[in-house]
Amino acid sequence: MHLKGFINFCLYSHDHIEILVNGAGELLFFRHREREWIPTLRLLHKYPFFLPWEQVDKGAIRFVLSGANIMCPGLTSPGAKMTPVPKGTVVAVMAEGKQHALAVGMTAMSTEDIAKVNKGIGIENYHYLNDGLWQMKPVK
Repeated sequence: MHLKGFINFCLYSHDHIEILVNGAGELLFFRHREREWIPTLRLLHKYPFFLPWEQVDKGAIRFVLSGANIMCPGLTSPGAKMTPVPKGTVVAVMAEGKQHALAVGMTAMSTEDIAKVNKGIGIENYHYLNDGLWQMKPVK
């Protein structure tokens, strides 16, 4: 994606987090250290097609919203759905019965392996509803 002229400035934090912000002060993308840029949930709610979706079952929702990583059984049980992706893919974490993403994370293994192994961490949770990034106000 070409971002030149779209981004006015970056914010840096003491945790080596960079945040890309547009002219209106909206937080658009973030990254940790020198990794890839990841859309914020607010941006993902506006443009849900940015990332592939992985859906957790209803039982996983409260854990995801507390910042827990997404475990394989939460992605393979009834109510869950997976879009085939390789390991290391940034994904939107959807929830059974919900319209918008509740988290953004990176697959710890391919969806094929998640289905085969069905234990351990399937998706590392990077950003979830009501976390510090979600609560940040637009920058003026």
